[in-house]
Amino acid sequence: MARAVALRMLTGAPRSRHQLEEALARREVPEEVAGRVLDRFTEVGLVDDEEYARMLVRSRHSERGLSRRALGVELRRKGVDDETAQAALATIDGDDEERAARVLVRKRLAGTRGLEREVRVRRTLAALGRKGYAPGLVLGLVREELALEGEESDDDAWPLPED
Repeated sequence: MARAVALRMLTGAPRSRHQLEEALARREVPEEVAGRVLDRFTEVGLVDDEEYARMLVRSRHSERGLSRRALGVELRRKGVDDETAQAALATIDGDDEERAARVLVRKRLAGTRGLEREVRVRRTLAALGRKGYAPGLVLGLVREELALEGEESDDDAWPLPED
């Protein structure tokens, strides 16, 4: 039964060992049985937390534009240990993160054209904040992008991120 449950879960999408352990525990599979099955799956390469973490970081960063901070939270939530998570997160450098943030800022600003600048800035800061980007980075990118659009820059009118 434990093998069937784990295989069924892995058929849908890759999973961390922790996720599989939790699923087996919910099915009331004895811990020692679950451990043996998952050890064997790890041995044959069906469960690989390092590859899982790298794949998750690559896909979530490129498809959803998540920041390293948000990705780290997601990896911890899925039970990936800190060392494995840090190795996977190291595949994204500061330049990659800034490029992704810039793309998101442009998208968000394009979708808010016609609104007041304060509203555009606030919505963009909020959207990227939910993806884990630092307010200072986002605000700098918003300023640059609005300048490219020809918006006048009145530094006193810019909302400051709250601590």
